[in-house]
Order: sequence, then structure tokens, then C-alpha cells
Amino acid sequence: MLLRTILFNGWKAISKGESKMKKLAALFTVMALCSAPVLAAEQGGFSGPSTTKSQTGGFVGPDGSVTTVEAAKSMRDDTWVTLRGNIVERISDDLYLFKDNTGTINVDIDHKRWNGVTVTPQDKVEIRGEVDKDWNSVEIDVKQISKFDK
Repeated sequence: MLLRTILFNGWKAISKGESKMKKLAALFTVMALCSAPVLAAEQGGFSGPSTTKSQTGGFVGPDGSVTTVEAAKSMRDDTWVTLRGNIVERISDDLYLFKDNTGTINVDIDHKRWNGVTVTPQDKVEIRGEVDKDWNSVEIDVKQISKFDK
């Protein structure tokens, strides 16, 4: 009854004689009714049936073409490449020697790019990154690294 009075006649309809407690109760009731749909709503995203397996992020589909070390050495600066092979040696803090069937190339892998992946020289890895050409050297600036099982 009090709620209906507030909604249709406004706050002034409540007489001064009524207690502040009733006003507060009415206010909380209105707030609860207004916020319930907001709190019950999902926070976004698709919630229907999934046609693919669950993933934590990234693209799922055919891979882009895999490049060889030999081909990467002749590509332009800042060209995106995907290489598969082995990291065979650590040269310095973030610099490693990467090897595939066509040769070797230095790869720069920042600490944050490892994402908990532990790799040995026997592990086959896939690295994705950009060709980084300087005056007399070529290396790959790695943006993503993962173990490759195939």
C-alpha cells in the first residue's frame, strides 16, 4: 500500500505524521525492485549451446602458413611469421637460438611471452612473431610460443 502511494502520488503523499521508518522501508523496497533485474542479468557473452570445444582465447581454425627459417631470413622487416622447430640454446637473457630443418635464427622471447610454458631442446615448439631486421642481422621478435605436438 505504501509502495503504491509512493509510485502514484510521490513522496509528498506520505503525511508528515508517518514515521521515517516507513519512508526508509519504502525506499529500500523501491531500490530492491529496481535493482533485481540488473543483478539477475548475465554479464554478457553467448550462453547457448556450443558447437566447438571450450577455449581460453584466440582463433580456432586452420593455421596460417608455417614459414621456414630460410624463408623468414629473406622476408621484410615486421612481417608476421609462424615457425615450427626447436629452441636449442639460450644466448642471453631474452635471446635464444631457434632451429628448424632449413637453418637457425635468433629469436627474442620476452619473459612475459613464455606464459608458464617450459621448453627443452628436445621439445618441438611453434613460435609466432615479427621479423626484426637490423643493419646486418635478422631475428624474430616472438609474440607467442607454444609446444607443438604434431
